[in-house]
Order: sequence, then structure tokens, then C-alpha cells
Amino acid sequence: MSRNHSLAEKLLGFSWSVSPGTFEFCAPNQERALWRMKKLFPEIVFDVTTLEGNPFTFPQVQTLLDGITVGGQKISDAEQVLNQAASFKKLITLCKSGNFSVTQEIACELHALAAKGEALQEGVFRNGSASIAGTESKPPSYENLPSLFQQLLEAQQLLQTPIECGITTFLSFAKNQFFWDGNKRTGRLLMNGILLTEGQDMITVSAKYREEFHAKMICFYDTHDASEMFSFMAAQQISKRFQ
Repeated sequence: MSRNHSLAEKLLGFSWSVSPGTFEFCAPNQERALWRMKKLFPEIVFDVTTLEGNPFTFPQVQTLLDGITVGGQKISDAEQVLNQAASFKKLITLCKSGNFSVTQEIACELHALAAKGEALQEGVFRNGSASIAGTESKPPSYENLPSLFQQLLEAQQLLQTPIECGITTFLSFAKNQFFWDGNKRTGRLLMNGILLTEGQDMITVSAKYREEFHAKMICFYDTHDASEMFSFMAAQQISKRFQ
């Protein structure tokens, strides 16, 4: 383990190890990475909403994204689908224009779209205590969130690859609960912004792995060992769907 890795773990408050070959890298190509994202756009939105327990089926997500209402579903569920689509479209715009970076401002901007109508407050860090369902792990006090975000930025400078930097960003948002709700969604958006900016394929957790994803996240919360999550998330890069 390198000194930089150890320092990053200390800053982030969790550890991880990965086996050789866990990460697959291709020559950086942002145009290709964005094209693949757009090609799978309805599927990506379906993946995210399914992880949130949304009952919309894949054909219904496709229909709604085409601008056609879907009968028999709650308005709130339809709005959640559209909100996820809006957050990904904003991410694409930021990456294409070269304006994406991991900042509190951009994190809050993406959160305001992804958690619209769901979080107690949208687009701002929480200002009270929080909990995480399914685990006794307690998120840090809200007073510490600005310093924890700064520590995340410092840790990013120590990591060698975009995928490692992206996954640690996602896990940091999940662990620290910067927002009242929508932390995993916002963390994944930032993770993918890092990957797309570097011309690497984005990561989306397939809907069929929903239970496995939640089980591994609980394990991460309980142990602060992210090794399994690293392997799991790395296997979810959408390049696998084009092989």
C-alpha cells in the first residue's frame, strides 16, 4: 500500500484494497464515453430509479422520457424519473462544456435536480442530525460537513486513477450524508462527472443488482471497509454492456 493511499484512507475515514485487474482502463475518449451514456440513457435512468424503489418499469421509463404520460402510476414516481433524467442531462452539459469539477456548488446544483421534491432541503448541505436506514452507523455532525468535504478534495489529489477517485467520492457522500436525502444519487453523479471528464465510461448500477448493491452498502456502512464496493462498482462500468 502506498503512502498516498494510506493518507487518502485517513482523510476519507474508510479503507479499501483492490485486486490486480479490478479496474479496466481504455484510451481516454470523452466523445465515446458521452455517446455510450446517451445510447443507454433510458436504461441508466431506470437503473437509478429502481435502486430508489420506484415502480416504473423500463418500458414505462422509456415512454415517460419520450414525453408521454404513463397511466396507473403515482405523479411523485413519474416526477422522480424525470428528475433523474434532468440531473444526468445537466451532468452531460457540464462535462461537454468543460465546466465539471467536484465543488460544493456543483454538488448542490446536481442534488437540487436529483432530489427535487424528496429531500427536506434541496441543493444545500444538511443542517441537522441524520441517520442511515438499515445500519447503526451514524453520519457525522452537520457542523463537520464543510471540513469533511475539503478532506474529500484533498484525498482526490492523492489518488492515481479517475475510477478510484470517482468511487471514493460516491462512497464519501454515502458515508457522510452531506444532504438530507439523495446522497447516493448525488455521489454517483459526481463519480460519473469525474469519469466522463477524463474520457472514461460512466458507472451505473444495473437494476438487477439492486439487492446486492444495498447489501454491500450496508456492509460498507457497518465496517467502513470499501473493498467489496470497489470491486462491485468497477464491474458496473457501462463498457461491459457494449462487449
